[in-house]
Amino acid sequence: MKIDLCSRMALAFVLVSLYALPSIAQNNPLDRRISVEATGISLAEALNRIGDAADCSFSYSNTGLDLDRTVDLRFAGMTVADALQQLLGDGIVAARSRGNQILIQASRGKGSISGRVQTPDGAAAAYATVGIPGFASVQTDGDGRFTLTEMEVGRYPLRTSAVGYKPQTEQVVVSAQQTTDLIVTLQQQGQLSEVVVTASRMPESIDEVPSSVTVLSAATIEQQVNINNSISEILGYTVPGLGPSTNKATNSGQTLRGRSVLVLIDGVPQSTPLMNGNRDIRSLDPAIIERVEVIKGATSIYGNGSGGGIINYITKTPGSDRKIGGRTTVGTNAHPFHPANSVGYRFSQSFDGTLDKFSYAVSGTHNYLGAFKDGEGNILAQEDGLSQSASTNLFAKAIYRFTAASSVSVAYSFFRSLQESDYINVAGEYGVRPAVGIKGNDPGAPSGTPQNHNAFLTYRQEALPFGSSLELTGYFNRFLSTNRYVEQANGWYGPGQTQISSKKRGVRLNLHTPWETKAVRGSVTYGLDLLGDVTSQPLLDGRIYIPNMDMANIAPYLQVKADFFEYLIFKGGLRYENASVKIADFQTLAKGPNGEGSIAVTGGTIEYSATMFNAGLRYTQFPAFNPFVSFSQAFGLNELGRIVRAADQHTLQQLQTDPIITNNYEVGVSSRFSVFHLTGAYYVSTSELGANLVANEHGTMLPERAPERVYGYELTADARLTRQWSLGATYAYVEGKSENEDGSKTYLGYARIAPPRATAYVQYVPVDRLNLQLFWIYNGSRDRFDPKPDGTYATAQGPVKAVSLFNFSGSYQVNRAIVVSLGVENLFNKDYFPFYSQYNASGVRYAMGNGAKANLNIAYSF
Repeated sequence: MKIDLCSRMALAFVLVSLYALPSIAQNNPLDRRISVEATGISLAEALNRIGDAADCSFSYSNTGLDLDRTVDLRFAGMTVADALQQLLGDGIVAARSRGNQILIQASRGKGSISGRVQTPDGAAAAYATVGIPGFASVQTDGDGRFTLTEMEVGRYPLRTSAVGYKPQTEQVVVSAQQTTDLIVTLQQQGQLSEVVVTASRMPESIDEVPSSVTVLSAATIEQQVNINNSISEILGYTVPGLGPSTNKATNSGQTLRGRSVLVLIDGVPQSTPLMNGNRDIRSLDPAIIERVEVIKGATSIYGNGSGGGIINYITKTPGSDRKIGGRTTVGTNAHPFHPANSVGYRFSQSFDGTLDKFSYAVSGTHNYLGAFKDGEGNILAQEDGLSQSASTNLFAKAIYRFTAASSVSVAYSFFRSLQESDYINVAGEYGVRPAVGIKGNDPGAPSGTPQNHNAFLTYRQEALPFGSSLELTGYFNRFLSTNRYVEQANGWYGPGQTQISSKKRGVRLNLHTPWETKAVRGSVTYGLDLLGDVTSQPLLDGRIYIPNMDMANIAPYLQVKADFFEYLIFKGGLRYENASVKIADFQTLAKGPNGEGSIAVTGGTIEYSATMFNAGLRYTQFPAFNPFVSFSQAFGLNELGRIVRAADQHTLQQLQTDPIITNNYEVGVSSRFSVFHLTGAYYVSTSELGANLVANEHGTMLPERAPERVYGYELTADARLTRQWSLGATYAYVEGKSENEDGSKTYLGYARIAPPRATAYVQYVPVDRLNLQLFWIYNGSRDRFDPKPDGTYATAQGPVKAVSLFNFSGSYQVNRAIVVSLGVENLFNKDYFPFYSQYNASGVRYAMGNGAKANLNIAYSF
């Protein structure tokens, strides 16, 4: 009953918000709502009664009003402006004069203002704010364009502002039945920063967000695809605070700031927090990504599972102004020193275009990777690996624009990645000799992601009353993740192969209302998220390891942004999570023959509810010193499936299934001066009940529910020294401990906490057509645990030695249409053990990293 009651409360919240939140503008008497009823009275008397109901008065200019005209009043909850519209008609306009007085005068007609805002070099200034004091403001679109409609004839001060540029005001004349067109060129005051949407579910400058954000642009992604086309590898190389990638199909251990990360595609959740399959980061091909937004630190803006932050893949939108355009890419890759069996290929085709109000983008990508080899040419055949794997990504997006302010978009993506190798992994001896691959075939089904379907439909309306905008999205996600076949498992008797199954359906309602006073301007973002998530983990032979966990989640939210004196930005809000997880009666899997160790568990419903808060300040006056401070919380049901499948009690109520509430405290600063851009942040993340995975006596990894504290810092630096030379570097450090019952503290395992990481790059553009980049990646050492009495290490506690690698990427623009690119991963063909191989302390996972891998790509655009 709890979920039903809260559902009604949340829906009521949204409906009330639609009417109540815009009331912040009701200091204007025209916006006050009145209820008046009368018949057969004069217009003069009618105006007096409206004035009494709205606590205002009227004055008249030379309007030619017939004040003796007989009228009827039947206004119930109507604004004064609408009431006057009915009484006086279109030819008369009511304008607030001062205080509570309304001036009524003859309308001289209406017109529009439209134009384009650009930077000094002529580029579009996307999402700049344009408006007239006293009226609603609008934001420019991606092309820098804006429109103000239904403007009374007259002369107005048009104000334009954008972060990194000087605010400016110019006088604009509006003529009747005409559109005034103009171009606004901003004046430099530093540098216009990137625009992000993930942090608050509305477009905003990255320099206004009071938290750490990393954005990977299309250009950065394209550079990295030349080196490695796995998105998890690309993020591991480029995002400070994200754990090193595993060079596998899974992203196990690739946490963000030591905690779980919520992965989204255009806001649609890919992660399976009820049972983490660790394949969510690699859930699409980079070919369909326009940019990646990484929001760091606990955040609840998109819901369950974001204790460490959010990775949101923004897919490509139609960008061609022609009826049809496109890009064809073909490529090949191989170990340059040991090419036999290592050759792979890549093919990608995309089309996009615009037909009047309709625009579209479609693409298909197929990628095959040959056998992976170390620096000496030995075959690497890790389980759940990418060696000899094939992936396919199909994508389509269509947008229909009803008007400049309203549109509907629909998108679909299908991703598959499976490993079918003719090599099998032979375990090594941890610390002595590596695991290698030999000819052979695994008896199970191919491991990987058999299917990941994403579909969504979004309606946008940006011309609602009070300058409000609306975005309503319905989405569907179907995700299957097949784990490797094992001859013997810790969790059940006999051989087997599990598959995590997740099916999500959801609705996101997002509304945005700007507001402004003499000293403060800001906005309110509010809405409601509904999510149904059914997750299970069966074995492919029909046995059920984790039964259906059927979650229903409803979450209303509210986010307020206020810009004090143009430079001090406050953001704060809350989100109420109300979830229930239904599990039917089930039988745990046997641990021995003849059903030995199986437990009958009576199902039921587990209820969760919590209110998450966030608040932050950012000071933006000086580009050279742009500091922020913030507090934020996240809600998570991480690893509930592990608790359920390892149940040793007969009812769900006896299991410890409390949610994870994460608190994130952060202080940071960014600085832009001369040719430099610097950032730094320090954070502390706490939770009263964590979910650190610890092996039990059977070797099964279970979440340990204990207080946790994670802390660390991140630094970045970029400099464009000349037109030809650019360089940059990053450094990230994280540490974490859990608290035992006796008050002592224990380090968190390496599957959570990565070693210190540093990266650097240098870019050289000798001529306009040639672009060369050299990248350095460093994973530091980490040794926090003692060996067991027999000299071995517990899972995820093996000591880690430092690793240093170099990657290269270069591209040459042959002509307007053709680009040739060459990338080399592990440029110097170094032999090394990756972080994942070292910390697992397991002979079967003690595999070396990839040797050199060269990638050659040719792209043709039309």
